[in-house]
Amino acid sequence: MNPSSEPTAGSKPTCDAEWATSWLPHLEDLAERLRRCARRTMSDAIESSDLGSVSRPVSMGAGDATFGIDAAAEAELSEWFEEHARLAPLSVLTEDMGWRHQGPDGAQGSRDLPGFDHGGPRICVDPVDGTRHLMLDHRSAWAVIALAGPGEGMPHQRDALAACMQELPDSRSRVARRLSARRGAGVELAERDVLSGEILCSQPLRADEDDRLDHGYLPFFAFHPELREDVARLAFDFFARIEKEEGAELSHCYDDQYICNAGQMALTILGTYRMVVDPREFISKRRGLSAQATKPYDVAGAILCAEEAGAPITNLAGTELDFPWDVETPLSFAGFANKATRDRALPHLLAILDQYQP
Repeated sequence: MNPSSEPTAGSKPTCDAEWATSWLPHLEDLAERLRRCARRTMSDAIESSDLGSVSRPVSMGAGDATFGIDAAAEAELSEWFEEHARLAPLSVLTEDMGWRHQGPDGAQGSRDLPGFDHGGPRICVDPVDGTRHLMLDHRSAWAVIALAGPGEGMPHQRDALAACMQELPDSRSRVARRLSARRGAGVELAERDVLSGEILCSQPLRADEDDRLDHGYLPFFAFHPELREDVARLAFDFFARIEKEEGAELSHCYDDQYICNAGQMALTILGTYRMVVDPREFISKRRGLSAQATKPYDVAGAILCAEEAGAPITNLAGTELDFPWDVETPLSFAGFANKATRDRALPHLLAILDQYQP
């Protein structure tokens, strides 16, 4: 990290673009620290043949259960938070701790602050989204980070100025991907050698323009067992419509149950997914259930990255997905590989959702 870019009380950014530009390197630094922490924690567990040490629940956090791998990542994040709070005030949200506000104590340390109104940034972090894959060394998780500028209260998604998504790969992977975005400035894809830490390549990323609704992955996410029958019915009705109305080849419409909302959005940005729908909150609300659903910290950073790449993420009414950055608000969403795919798929999705009866 360039020391000259460290935020200080005497060199605060003065506009949204400056906040995004000056803080994105710090978000990327945090992302890399979380990647190394996850790698170290998982390597220790694998070498000692004790995956239970990272896959057992250790507590119930503010937003979700905390497993061993989460606890290690939260500790790394807390260290980063305190290092920055010694220099300038900031607020950080995580699923384990909720919102924390700290700033310099005047004696080269940090102190708790009463709330958001301190003139520093507000940052939303999920240190490990996709815990259930990573803790069993099955598939990548992602660290997801979003930044809003100063404000007197809790930020909303529309306030996001910068974001970073860092892949936390399984033990067999040798490359880790990172997506970094600033509002209005696009998104960059970087690939890092997992062992050496060297950046192998870095380039702007932009969604393709293909509007196909087949020959690719179009998953409807059905994590919660109690909701799977309803999710399957929605998927069946959607695919019946696009076969009839769009001529889609259903034998080439693939499913993928990736237990990681940030990972789902990353694959949509990268073009691996043509579309992804997470209807859990939609179904739960209509059935009067309290099933587990996406939360703001899972996706705040991912949504900005997707927007900047040209891969729309909408609510299930087909409009802008905006929400407070908290640990409670349940979300449903639909993501599309590009605007052309959204324009073809969304009318059919809205039609089957309108007809849904619990």
